[in-house]
Amino acid sequence: MTAPLRVAVVEAGNAVLLRSIYRGNVRWCWPHHYVGEWNGRVGLYCQPGNQGKLMKRVAGKGYLEQWVSGAPAFDYVWESRHVLRFMREGDGHTVELFWDEEWRFVGWYVNLQAPLVVRGDRFDTTDWALDIVVEPDATWRWKDEDDFAQALRLGVFDEQGAAQIRAEGERVIAERPWPTGWEDWRPPREWAALPLPVDWHLV
Repeated sequence: MTAPLRVAVVEAGNAVLLRSIYRGNVRWCWPHHYVGEWNGRVGLYCQPGNQGKLMKRVAGKGYLEQWVSGAPAFDYVWESRHVLRFMREGDGHTVELFWDEEWRFVGWYVNLQAPLVVRGDRFDTTDWALDIVVEPDATWRWKDEDDFAQALRLGVFDEQGAAQIRAEGERVIAERPWPTGWEDWRPPREWAALPLPVDWHLV
């Protein structure tokens, strides 16, 4: 039996901050509306206009050099896509649904990450760079393999860790948790874009 999530904000619409943390530094984060549960996973919605933080790519380089250096994250406003993310404490991945600004379904997405830790309204993990994109016709492909290889070279994880991350992705592909039944979901009209909490950086 799956253990219950330690979520302090149990009402739909309440704000949750999803963060990727590396060596004590927040590398990216965005506030989300808490949606509810699906198959033991918590649903979080990020809408265009939400204010967050992100590591930017530098001309001629990727973003990972800054990621590992502890450089400060940049202000960032989530744009263009509506995203509904499903995740479960202890899991090394998310299952996500994407729509464009006009709510046309774009496809599913699997973010590979360190096992999720839930601390009330803070959902903390570490992004492992490698992802999976799933088209509406259910065809899939690996995403950001160059970044994944660079993360290995920079020592973000070792060869064994890289193999475990890819194996996690392969397990999700074999499971194929799509369609989810949430493809026609829409948020309440009163849900507005969310600001970034002032304590976003406290780990």
